[in-house]
Amino acid sequence: MQPFPHHYRVDASVGPEGDAPLTSDGVEAIASAPPKEFGGPGNRWSPEALLTAALADCLILNFRGIAGFSRFKWISLRARTVGTVDRIEGKMRFTRFDTDVELLLPPGADAERAKQLLHKAESTCPISNSLSCQGHLAITIQFASSDSA
Repeated sequence: MQPFPHHYRVDASVGPEGDAPLTSDGVEAIASAPPKEFGGPGNRWSPEALLTAALADCLILNFRGIAGFSRFKWISLRARTVGTVDRIEGKMRFTRFDTDVELLLPPGADAERAKQLLHKAESTCPISNSLSCQGHLAITIQFASSDSA
């Protein structure tokens, strides 16, 4: 890892109509637009969806790094995050994020250790640590059958 602070630059531009391209050095551009809930087309990434995606992505990538460092064996991890936007005191804001994760472990793996590592991944995520709304992590652990491992 590089020393702190880290800086992440994204350039965004928009005209009176159409998509808002998001660009950053070295990665593909993303087309952004308002979500359906705000009159957008609903077929592009929106700021609300991007923030929600960042939370899910941070959790799973943190888990992968922490599990690797801990030499914890696992097979796959899937996260589904739902962000809720509401109007509070006259301002629209995210009021909560609910994340359901499904972790597939090899036979005989330590499920309690897996839960500890998932909670550590959540608690060390800079995205979730930067948000002031409620969050909830629900964990489902499954084991692969011994003949498929």
